[in-house]
Amino acid sequence: MKKINIRRIYYLFCHRYLTLNNAVIFIAFCIAAGWVWGSMGVMQRNYTLQKELDDKSRQLIIAELDTENAKLQQRYYKTNEYKELAVRENLGLASPGESVLILPENSKVAKEVDNDAIIITPIQVVETSNFGQWMNFFFGGNSKSISK
Repeated sequence: MKKINIRRIYYLFCHRYLTLNNAVIFIAFCIAAGWVWGSMGVMQRNYTLQKELDDKSRQLIIAELDTENAKLQQRYYKTNEYKELAVRENLGLASPGESVLILPENSKVAKEVDNDAIIITPIQVVETSNFGQWMNFFFGGNSKSISK
């Protein structure tokens, strides 16, 4: 009895599923899957190459800006204005008619007044739960406190 059921199942399987149409569909599916797999590989490679190209173009722009900045600095260092400022700063020289004013150090009273002028206000940190933070993020709960 079991032999007959096995033969019957084998016969039905062979005649229903192992047909020429099903074999052609299976081969077409394999070809399509291979084509999709290859396309995905090419797309991944193109994405990686595009990312590298963008990085290189950014580096090129930065290098061009650096060279332009260096040229501007070089031109500035050749000007008379820079030469005058460098002489004044490094050698302590002055133009004719100018005088140097040297002030004494601040007294203790002046330093204390400066220290008292600085007002330190403590920052109040409001502890909220993780869920509350997410709700503020999604629904803009913190925007009301920022706009005030």
